Amino acid sequence: QVQLVESGGGLVQPGGALRLSCTPSGSISSAYSMGWYRQAPGKQRELVAQITSGGTTNYVDSVKGRFTISRDTAKNTVYLQMNSLKPEDTALYTCNFWRAGFYNYWGQGTQVTVSS
Repeated sequence: QVQLVESGGGLVQPGGALRLSCTPSGSISSAYSMGWYRQAPGKQRELVAQITSGGTTNYVDSVKGRFTISRDTAKNTVYLQMNSLKPEDTALYTCNFWRAGFYNYWGQGTQVTVSS
């Protein structure tokens, strides 16, 4: 069973930066959509950023201009560069790989905590 493995979370001060990575544990066909979701305590999970196989990106308004999603197609890996982090960015960040009719994989999540 393929799993998505995330890394890069941690504790950072406000204004700091982190880079998240997500890659499958085994070989899978190229994903059509790769995305990062987050869920803070007591809140619903939200889509933070998404990138398609064609390179189209989509961001939630609260992270526009601060976060950048990118993908390495050869490595089937997705990244989330997070700059100018705020306390309200604190959440469990989870990656998703989706290809219609083939798979819809989720990672276990990596904790991001923004605090002084």
